Amino acid sequence: MFKTFIISAVFATLTLPLLLQSAIAAGETSTSPTLAKSVSKNTVLDADFLKEKINSSIGLTVVKVEETALPGIALLVTNQGLFYASYDGEFFIQGKVYNLGATVTDIGEKSLAKVRLDGLKNFEDNMIVYKAENEKYVVSVFTDITCGYCRKMHEQMAEYNARGITFRYLAYPRAGIKDQSGNLTQGFKDLRSVWCNEDNATALTKAKSGTGIAYRICEAPIEAQFKFGRQIGVSGTPAIIFSNGMMVPGYQPPVQLEELLKNT
Repeated sequence: MFKTFIISAVFATLTLPLLLQSAIAAGETSTSPTLAKSVSKNTVLDADFLKEKINSSIGLTVVKVEETALPGIALLVTNQGLFYASYDGEFFIQGKVYNLGATVTDIGEKSLAKVRLDGLKNFEDNMIVYKAENEKYVVSVFTDITCGYCRKMHEQMAEYNARGITFRYLAYPRAGIKDQSGNLTQGFKDLRSVWCNEDNATALTKAKSGTGIAYRICEAPIEAQFKFGRQIGVSGTPAIIFSNGMMVPGYQPPVQLEELLKNT
């Protein structure tokens, strides 16, 4: 039986095109001994070779390389998200690859779900938590203070909690960490102030309701959480991660979120 795949080339990030432009502008560069291997012999996946090839070509740091069901194509977990490449590194794919079997499945989602769950462990002590009294589910949510749907979701926190849903927030300043002048963005500074507050749960509620933010500075991992979000496919807020690593983008009303959690 033949397997059918669809490649969805959706360009979801802004940084990658810049990396590609820089790589093209650089023209031909010296090739390391590792990269001098004959591409015609790349019928077996060589993770170290592919990591170096991608980094040398477009500057991406590849964290993990995996085989896929698509012949000759590897899955790449990078510092800027999930991508695919041919074993010889000559072809690079940004987007999703779907297997059209009995059900349509994203072949990278299982690997990305594990990366999400492993990464969340690094921030367990640095999330802002709104715990349900009778906890049935736990979701980890990337949020920003100025995000309208993030505010709407937060306004309904009592209802989410009443349905047994505990929220764990991670910071995701949508404007990034620094602006074009190299200065910290206001979004970053506001989230840092909230995370550094002595009562950060109350501070976040006040910030999202527009009643003010008390300025604070500390070593809160705002940048680390933002970079982690980009790595696992977050491109906007809110972004909700379930306990199985599945991610649902966008606002989900309490009733709808509960139904999704029941069925995962």
